[in-house]
Amino acid sequence: MSKQACRLILALDLPDSPSAFDILEKTSGRLEWVKIGMQMYYKYGAQFVNDVSRMGYKVFLDLKLYDIPNTVASAVKSLSDLPIGMLTLHASGGEEMMGRAVEAARETRPDLTLLAVTVLTSFDAPSLGATGVAANPADQVELLARLALKSGIKGLVCSPLELGRLSKVLPQDTVFVTPGVRPAGADLNEQKRVATPEDAAKAGAGYIVVGRPILKAPNPALAAEEITRQLEAAR
Repeated sequence: MSKQACRLILALDLPDSPSAFDILEKTSGRLEWVKIGMQMYYKYGAQFVNDVSRMGYKVFLDLKLYDIPNTVASAVKSLSDLPIGMLTLHASGGEEMMGRAVEAARETRPDLTLLAVTVLTSFDAPSLGATGVAANPADQVELLARLALKSGIKGLVCSPLELGRLSKVLPQDTVFVTPGVRPAGADLNEQKRVATPEDAAKAGAGYIVVGRPILKAPNPALAAEEITRQLEAAR
């Protein structure tokens, strides 16, 4: 069973801000965290992040930074004024890139949790192999996870299928944020490595990221409450 409470993050992967604010109003009081990804950030920028924060939500900014070390470090500094609690970068950017990002966060936002993305949940063994990576997804996830922690990163984004393995070999204070979570019976869409909320929580997730099962539900608030109930039951 999970040692700590696993929290729900709503992925605001929507086409426009009115749709996002409508969902946020409907789920107000049911959620603590929301994820703002590339789709909404590139369209609306910092103003959208500020508006969501003013509604009382904690923000996970999922930009998956990936560039040369100096550019990523500069990007972290540029984002440091935003009211965000978590920020993603790609572990495949390497130890130097992640280390420079950690240094930049310490200088400007020591309270910001940097999360290293390991292997996207849309990858399975064949599609990962097509990119030139010979390792299976689980082995590649562990390799990148260890590299991230060596660089000073404290949090990881990985699929629920690797959680059990990683929680046994990595430090207990590692923060695991888990996408690819689908309630039983929900459509998988493009996700390939998935689990239910309860299974992800039991495997060691600190946070799970859920989008469409809540966004497309007839009653988003009830959908969020049901997932939260499953997470509490997993304790």
